[in-house]
Amino acid sequence: MSSRHSPIRPDDRDGFDAIIDARSPAEFAEDHIPGAINLPVLQDDERARVGTIYVQHSAFEARRVGGGLVAANLARHLAGPLADKPAGWRPLVYCWRGGMRSGSMVQWLRLVGWDAQQLSGGYKAFRRHVIAQIEALVPQLDLRVLVGATGSAKTRVLQALQDQGAQVLDLEGLARHKGSLLGALPGVAQPSQKHFETQLATALEAFDLQQPVYVEGESARIGRVSLPVVLVQRLRAARCIELDATPEERLAFLLRDYAYLGDDPEALAQRLSQLTELHGRQVIARWQDWARAGQLPELFDELMRLHYDPHYGRSQARNFVHWDGRPRVAAPDLSLAGVQALARTVRALE
Repeated sequence: MSSRHSPIRPDDRDGFDAIIDARSPAEFAEDHIPGAINLPVLQDDERARVGTIYVQHSAFEARRVGGGLVAANLARHLAGPLADKPAGWRPLVYCWRGGMRSGSMVQWLRLVGWDAQQLSGGYKAFRRHVIAQIEALVPQLDLRVLVGATGSAKTRVLQALQDQGAQVLDLEGLARHKGSLLGALPGVAQPSQKHFETQLATALEAFDLQQPVYVEGESARIGRVSLPVVLVQRLRAARCIELDATPEERLAFLLRDYAYLGDDPEALAQRLSQLTELHGRQVIARWQDWARAGQLPELFDELMRLHYDPHYGRSQARNFVHWDGRPRVAAPDLSLAGVQALARTVRALE
């Protein structure tokens, strides 16, 4: 391992017993190194207070006040989360740019006797590492892109493929969104753009690049997060596999998979209003009436036939270079057992 005075880079982070994010809780919530614990040397309100003093008074006064706050917070961490750490414990500490916040924590931890190290360049260096990893690894992926009309159980097939030992990149899982107008998950917030990219880079680093990676065909955005341009390009150029299910089976699957939409009829009705420009007020009013009445079979049937299906073939042909040569896999059964069988058929195409 690097000596005490050698700069620690993001690639070195796995060699430590713990990773400590010394930034404020709000900074940590936006994004952080995977596996890091948040032990802020300044809380959100304290950081704002010190910044105000710096601007309105002086750097000296900001350091004086900030120093006291940092000391109090470090004392709490030492008496709390760090109280049981052994003498040989080796943490890696970072802040925004590898400056005073993480530096002060490293000094205190070393005074205790721990071999604490500071991440050179802090979170900003890790952020550059994430972007570089995405740019370097995505072009090397041997992708198999699952496509299919709405309700074809693509995500479920991906999960089954993973259960069967295949490498899977679950973009909707990382984005915590199903990708469509109605794709928001109840009570689940999407990650920030930065955290989505951090999760993506972490997933990429775990892949064996000599083996295929299965992924769902996505648009450039999943909810409010955007796919990196290099990934969109790779998806479009990759081999695609179409899951071909009947409208009846797709409707039955959608009614199972989106049953929770019936729990908040008014929220569903309001979301449908976003389609007014495409389908007109009369159609949307009918859909909203069905939503409020809990008539999901009628609603989902028309959404499939009038909204999703008419654009499916044209958009896929436009987006995927190898669309015309795609293998089509019949999907007559989208039950749990049927999806497992479908995954086996998809893997056999390798």
